[in-house]
Amino acid sequence: MRLFSFSVIAIACLSTGNLYPGNAFANDAKTTAQTTPAATMAQASTTETLAVGSPVITTSQDASPAANSQATETATNVLADTTVTAPEAQPAPIPERANTFVNDAILPPSITWHGASESLMLHADNEWATPFEQSSGIESPSYDATIAWLDKLAGETDKLQKVSLGKSPQGRDIWMYIASSEGINESARLKQNTKPTVLVQAGIHAGEIDGKDAGMMLLRDIIKGDKSALLDKANLLFVPIFSVDAHERSGEFNRVNQRGPVNMGWRTTANNLNLNRDYAKADTLEMQHMLRAINVWQPDLYIDVHVTDGIDYQYDVTFGYNLAQGLSPASYRWLENSYRPAVEAALTEQGHIPGPLIFAVDNADITKGMSLWNPSPRFSNGYGDARHLPTILIENHSLKPFKQRVLGTYVMLEQTLKTVGEQATKLKSAIQEDKYRASPLITLTWKSAPLAKGWDFKGIDYKLEQSPISGTDVVRWNGQPKLYPNLPVIAETVPDIKVTRPSTYYIPAQWTQVIDRLNIHGIRMTRLTKPTELKLQQYKLSNPVFNTKDFEGHQTVKAESELTKVSTTLPAGTIKISTDQPLGDLAVLLLEPQSPDSLLQWGFFNPIFTRTEYIEDYAVEPLAAKMLKDDPKLQAEFDKALTNAEFAADPEARLRWFYERSPYYDNRYLKYPVYRSR
Repeated sequence: MRLFSFSVIAIACLSTGNLYPGNAFANDAKTTAQTTPAATMAQASTTETLAVGSPVITTSQDASPAANSQATETATNVLADTTVTAPEAQPAPIPERANTFVNDAILPPSITWHGASESLMLHADNEWATPFEQSSGIESPSYDATIAWLDKLAGETDKLQKVSLGKSPQGRDIWMYIASSEGINESARLKQNTKPTVLVQAGIHAGEIDGKDAGMMLLRDIIKGDKSALLDKANLLFVPIFSVDAHERSGEFNRVNQRGPVNMGWRTTANNLNLNRDYAKADTLEMQHMLRAINVWQPDLYIDVHVTDGIDYQYDVTFGYNLAQGLSPASYRWLENSYRPAVEAALTEQGHIPGPLIFAVDNADITKGMSLWNPSPRFSNGYGDARHLPTILIENHSLKPFKQRVLGTYVMLEQTLKTVGEQATKLKSAIQEDKYRASPLITLTWKSAPLAKGWDFKGIDYKLEQSPISGTDVVRWNGQPKLYPNLPVIAETVPDIKVTRPSTYYIPAQWTQVIDRLNIHGIRMTRLTKPTELKLQQYKLSNPVFNTKDFEGHQTVKAESELTKVSTTLPAGTIKISTDQPLGDLAVLLLEPQSPDSLLQWGFFNPIFTRTEYIEDYAVEPLAAKMLKDDPKLQAEFDKALTNAEFAADPEARLRWFYERSPYYDNRYLKYPVYRSR
């Protein structure tokens, strides 16, 4: 999930856990009075028509909701409403305080949700009911219980295998389950079957665990139910818990603005690092294991399941991916034109309200509109864009009940396997096109601009009230659906800092940590076997500014950079990285100093900002006198410098001026030790 500057608690619809009797997959509800479709969500303040059907009870939905938040300037950002007239006799429910979870008392009012996807749940007494189903959709199992249940399922078939991606800092295995019709447990064999492979990752933020329980149900229905055909045209890699140590730091009070499960894991790892800020720098053991798995297993689609927060709205399952202006435009077109319509249609049919990723310009004033995020490679979807792996960020709405979120995720994952299997050729072609695109200009940073078309946003009504606690206005969501027509959309689609694509980078062998990280990413490199004289480019850095606060275990830095021409002899052992490779764009983003997720800005090159040799004043004085006597041009330059009153009045600056022009000065100081070849 992405953090906001304001922490505005969103509303959710509360599920009672009831299912429809008579269905072989229905769960036995504790409150049977609500098993009949009995409520629709009224919108007296809008003209939006309500959709009602049996057994689905929802607010109005779109067969294709608001144009993808990843839209280009010409892309649609307006909802195309599909409406169904509600029965006149159907009364509108009154939003009420829920009482299922410990934090319900402090959350906004909610509306009971029922959808057709509830039929996916097994009866709690069924032998193959997941722990989620056994709890009527309010609990998620521990690490040990999760793996034990999945291992039991795997013991029933050869279609489900498991491998460990590696150990966590606290010694837990990060397990990945491989589902294939051939019972494959090796990456080489998986590639040989030529089917597209989907990697689904749950619990990168361990409290946001919806994907784990949805994946367990889906695997059960593939192995023991009637959905084995999903593996006929696609393979599934499933990581039920990515941040395994954080998952076990579990409790009722871990996520105040998320409605369930009862016990939730922690956001950051045992080392207090955020895995979804770690893709580029790859500090954590967990991320290093995952990046190696991506390199070894080579998935064709990567799904990262989160739960968001922020403003309140009607959408329960939101998802997005890279922008069209990014580094993988062909993948964007496939995701936008083929994948999104199919998934949104499936979610809508099952009683969910899908939408694009939602980030408000101002959480306290919805009328200011929405923003489109162009993520950098520290995030999963930005990383996928850089390495040309189509990556989907799912952000379920945190205040929708846990059951609703899990079932929506199940529907999305099931449809993903269908769509990927049916469109394998188109997907693989898009990936290949992006991998070998090799754009001559790479955009490092982006600026925002308004899109031509707005978004008819399915929100929730609210008002601002003066708070006696904070002393300022706070948002009070009232639970009533409200359509906000034609909201402005501000998108990060305007290129800001751009660089020409070098043909090659050269990194001196002593920068071992940098070289190790590039290797973990899978970037191909070679070593010079003998000293080599070359004409290259090198950045000269100036005015470094260090962050005054630690961020993710790093002292980050920004500096101005000037590209200069140099002739140098590179020693044997120097690392050579060609950008003419599938991960060439990723190499550029990691090695260009002005890139927000460059290894320089993360602090991997911070020693170059330290001066280690000095000259005493008593030595500079005679040295300067000799330099002026031997070089009349230098005298003229010094005289000109003295016209600056501030410089003239600063003895240290005057002496430093001569030192920097002497042969004793450190010629590597503030020189970026990564060379470029055009």
